[in-house]
Amino acid sequence: MQGVILAAGKGTRLRPLTDSRPKPLVEVGGKPLLTHSLERLVSMGVDEVVVVIGYEGAKIVDRYGEAFEGTPLTYAYQEERKGLAHATLVAEEHVEGPFVLTYADVLFEEDVSHCLEYHRETDPAATLLVTDVPRPEAQRSGVIVTDEEDRVVRSVEKPDDPPTTLALPGLFVFDPIVFDACRLVTPSDRGEYELPDAFDLLAYAGHRVEYTETEGWRVNVNTQEDREQAERYLVQSQEQPPAGTD
Repeated sequence: MQGVILAAGKGTRLRPLTDSRPKPLVEVGGKPLLTHSLERLVSMGVDEVVVVIGYEGAKIVDRYGEAFEGTPLTYAYQEERKGLAHATLVAEEHVEGPFVLTYADVLFEEDVSHCLEYHRETDPAATLLVTDVPRPEAQRSGVIVTDEEDRVVRSVEKPDDPPTTLALPGLFVFDPIVFDACRLVTPSDRGEYELPDAFDLLAYAGHRVEYTETEGWRVNVNTQEDREQAERYLVQSQEQPPAGTD
């Protein structure tokens, strides 16, 4: 199983930290965001990681080289940042078979390996990791809509009246057919090729799109406030005693 990390963004809302370095190298909890993502994929058992780089991408290559903790790294360059569906397509030539995809700027409290395990057990076209969020947060997020069989039928971006509160924090398991869906995605109102539109196309075409939930905190680090929140969560996690102790 391969992993793909989308790490091409500029991180403009994290300036000045990103004035001269890519967003994935911004540190949270004493290590770069990208290191957190790599550790997550390695813990899930991937045997190779494709890192999609862009802005100041050479600094990522210099920092990590050809491997991370013994896991080979391959780099794919996204020349123009046109959205996450476009970034996913940039990785296509390096991917064979099902793969785990995550964003370089998302941190999770818990081990999310169950998303991969669920995908292997059920064999859908896509398995989306979701988290149940308060309604105000759902209004600021992308959420999924399910049918009577509890399968994903579509996603809704930043709804005023959320049909569900199951938000997409940024980890997925895909079969390669997702690349065909990404090629069919058209630009959104903000001019980007959105990855959730690919889920919708898969579901519309009759492919199974499943989901599994994660609990605990998770943070998409887009601003300095997000970074500070993630730092606090990490400190709290480290201070919690191991299970079974007083």
